[in-house]
Amino acid sequence: MNYFLNRRQAISQTACGLGSLALSSTLLNNASANPLDSQITHHLPKAKRVIFLFMHGGPSHVDTFDYKPTLQKSDKKDFSFTGYRFRDRKSSQQKKLMASPWEFKQHGQSGKYVSSLFPHQAKVVDDLCFMHGMHTEGVAHGPSTLFMHTGSTNLVRPSVGSWVNYGLGTENKNLPGFVTLHPPLFMGGQRNYGSAFLPSHHQGSAIGHAGLRVEDATIKFLNDEIRDENTQNKHFSLLNKLNKLQVKNTTQNKELETAIKSFELAAAMQKEAPELLDVSKEPEHIKELYGMNNKMTKQYGQMCLMARRLSEAGVRYIQVNYSDNRNTPRFDQHGGIVKDHPVHCKAVDQPVAALIQDLKQRGLLEDTLVVWTGEFGRTPFSQGSGRDHNPFGFTSWMAGGGVKAGFSYGSTDEVGYRAAEGRVHTRDMHATILHLLGLNHERLTYRYAGRDFRLTDTEGHVVKEIIA
Repeated sequence: MNYFLNRRQAISQTACGLGSLALSSTLLNNASANPLDSQITHHLPKAKRVIFLFMHGGPSHVDTFDYKPTLQKSDKKDFSFTGYRFRDRKSSQQKKLMASPWEFKQHGQSGKYVSSLFPHQAKVVDDLCFMHGMHTEGVAHGPSTLFMHTGSTNLVRPSVGSWVNYGLGTENKNLPGFVTLHPPLFMGGQRNYGSAFLPSHHQGSAIGHAGLRVEDATIKFLNDEIRDENTQNKHFSLLNKLNKLQVKNTTQNKELETAIKSFELAAAMQKEAPELLDVSKEPEHIKELYGMNNKMTKQYGQMCLMARRLSEAGVRYIQVNYSDNRNTPRFDQHGGIVKDHPVHCKAVDQPVAALIQDLKQRGLLEDTLVVWTGEFGRTPFSQGSGRDHNPFGFTSWMAGGGVKAGFSYGSTDEVGYRAAEGRVHTRDMHATILHLLGLNHERLTYRYAGRDFRLTDTEGHVVKEIIA
């Protein structure tokens, strides 16, 4: 019997706790041929996955979560908005303030203000972490939407979900690491969930698209109605052998290997995805919780329920888009805000609150980071009967995944125009999301065209004040 241990054996057998686990994981990752395998994080993560709730069009923060008593008292009074880039360049910098038409009240033990537009989210306010000093880049929907999803207003860059998929891999080899539900076909389109120069297997897998009924959303060709499982396995095995043989005889290994991984994932998804995407088997009280029995909330309710199921199954990053296949995004009310904002708020309010409640009751909220945001906010001054775009100040919130609950950070000025204290740039939000997932935004890089790229480019800092 050999009583001598080599260095690797000695460390593996004598080290204890996390040290031994880390070594084993490192050796496993180095030996793995699958780039989607789960990866080691830079530091201990607080969250395992992200559900990103995107409210396309820019919900009005001063009508939802950012209560401004001064604005309420100053309705129709002139106010100077120096520095705002008005569409009409001849327009005066003096604008008339527009008080919120909706009542704000304090809710929960935290006493956070929420308007009457969000009665359901008001009930889960003690689970939310508000960032009231958000600001971003781009004054139009297209650039600002791209910036929120990729960190760039105009250049082709990998989306946040692709960076997460690249950095962490997937928890479930039978499912994609990144899924987007009903993404818009405009305002950046596929670039909002694309992988750009990252390997293409890190891009988001789209289920449905904006404007399509959620019950019609599926993954094409997921089921083979012609061949039985045994025949499919034989075909796949032969295809896999041919592909691997081709890899040995070509210099374009990366592209071909990516295609092979896509085939392998598609085959694996046939085993698990059909049942996972079928929400009809959920108990009736869960469907009712998400508002699936109500015409107004059914669409987004089913998407939020699907997001819970995907996160529970191990998908790392899930975008849940509230958008439409039109040139005018849903929350974009330059006119008629009193008529239209309540419609869209009602469509998402109950489903969003239900998602928080459902994750919490299943013990998933603790390590699932939920992010709610638009691409920007709205102005405190009137534009006809509505509000204009406002990238200078708005509110986003996070929940679960290691952030403080029932907490507010930052603020806008007295009327809600500009982020004033505790300013959080979109790059800071991205850096914080990565940090909570155990990734250092300055170390998560990819070399392309002779340069190291990262999600936050050369900026961004972790908002440590909101971390529990």
